[in-house]
Amino acid sequence: MSLVGGCYCGAMRYDCEGDPVMKAQCHCRECQYMSGGGPNYFMTLPADGFRWTKGSPVQFTRSDLERAVTREFCGTCGTHMVTRLPGLPLVVLKVGSLDDPAQFTPKLAIYAVDKQPFHQIPEGMPCFERMPPRKG
Repeated sequence: MSLVGGCYCGAMRYDCEGDPVMKAQCHCRECQYMSGGGPNYFMTLPADGFRWTKGSPVQFTRSDLERAVTREFCGTCGTHMVTRLPGLPLVVLKVGSLDDPAQFTPKLAIYAVDKQPFHQIPEGMPCFERMPPRKG
C-alpha cells in the first residue's frame, strides 16, 4: 500500500509504503485530547516505510510518563500526523492527514473503556475495552 499526506497548511508532507498492521479507531482519553474530543482514526504501519518528504516535524514526548509515545506534528499549523511508540518499529499514522482519507476503513475500536456518550462505534465492529488480545 502506498499512502501520501501532510498537514493542513502544506508545510509538512510524507509518504509511506507497507501494509497496515492495524486500522482502528481509539477512544482513549489521550486520543480525545489529540483529536479535539472524538476518537482518533489511525493505522499502524512499518516505520521503515515512512518518510517525511517536506519539512521536519516538531516532536513532543511527555517526560512524566513511563514508556511515553512521541507525537510528531507541524510546528506551523499544529496538525498531528504521526505517533511513534517506544521500542516498536511502527508509526501510528493519523488518517485525517492523508490526502485521501477514504482509503481508510477502521477494522476495530479500542479503549472503549474511555468512550464518551457521543462517540459512535459502527454496529458489528469488533470493540475492545482496552487493546485486543495478542495473537501467538
